[in-house]
Amino acid sequence: MDAVRFHEYGEPAAVLRLDRAPVPGPGPGRIRVAVRACGLNPADWALCRGLFAAELPRGIGLEVSGTVDAVGEGVTGVAVGDAVLGATDYAVERSAGAAHFAVLKHWAPLPEGLDPVRAAALPMAVETSHRSLDHLGVAAGHTLLVHGAGTMVGFAAVQIALARGARVIAAAGTTYAGDLRAMGAAVTPYGDGMAGRVEEAAGGPVDLVLDTAPAGGAMPALVAVADGDPRRVLTVSDPEGAAAAGARTSFDKDAPRALHYDVLGEFAQRAAEGRFTVPVARTFPLGEWRTALDISQSGHAHGKLVLLPAALRGHLPA
Repeated sequence: MDAVRFHEYGEPAAVLRLDRAPVPGPGPGRIRVAVRACGLNPADWALCRGLFAAELPRGIGLEVSGTVDAVGEGVTGVAVGDAVLGATDYAVERSAGAAHFAVLKHWAPLPEGLDPVRAAALPMAVETSHRSLDHLGVAAGHTLLVHGAGTMVGFAAVQIALARGARVIAAAGTTYAGDLRAMGAAVTPYGDGMAGRVEEAAGGPVDLVLDTAPAGGAMPALVAVADGDPRRVLTVSDPEGAAAAGARTSFDKDAPRALHYDVLGEFAQRAAEGRFTVPVARTFPLGEWRTALDISQSGHAHGKLVLLPAALRGHLPA
């Protein structure tokens, strides 16, 4: 099969290539899918640079939708031919979702009415945002600042926090500002004076802060709007800034160890019903993975980028 993989660690553009790779077999507790769509994430590029280093070669593509092609020992409740979405077993397998076939370690049924492309955009954003909000303890009545609400994790977190009954202030650029306001969030731009604008919108300090924006020196301002308490700030994207400020991260000792893929089916159903979304910006056939990489690393993707290993086109304009 074709698969986008790396055989050494380094910058993604230098080490990634489209390989011919063996079709993986599903081990116990796993399934294999024929991949219809594969979402790309910043974590893919971090893997290339050595995050969670393991034996090489390795693949990229942490989230997919597809059709079940084989079922491993001990797996129940799913059968060959079922449509699913889920997370790839990227840490173990020598290829991942950017391939014709992928082994999944977590999955949920693809509900009727949910496009496979939009389904492939859900798993990482849903899992990361849900787990992070639980780690922070976000609940009804809290005022939450989501810094980086235009990222896909941030965009998902705004929706989940609002559904919990929290008041949400979203720091975001212009691309999704209108969508965030329509959801019910108060929106403020990034940049100089952000802390003051947030406090004005909140009527004082916020209760909690979730940072999903690319690292850029905003951590002191985020701590300031949390009334100077760094333990009320959690970042998924700036561990160095968190360490300097004493803020929390997704990798702290007190962070949840269990991943939250158990909620994926619920959010897939919400998406099918139009009550939840992760925006898709563009789709690409697998052979155009390098174009997707360039757009992702430019910082101007403006939504999820999705590869189509099965040449599933026509769902969204390229």
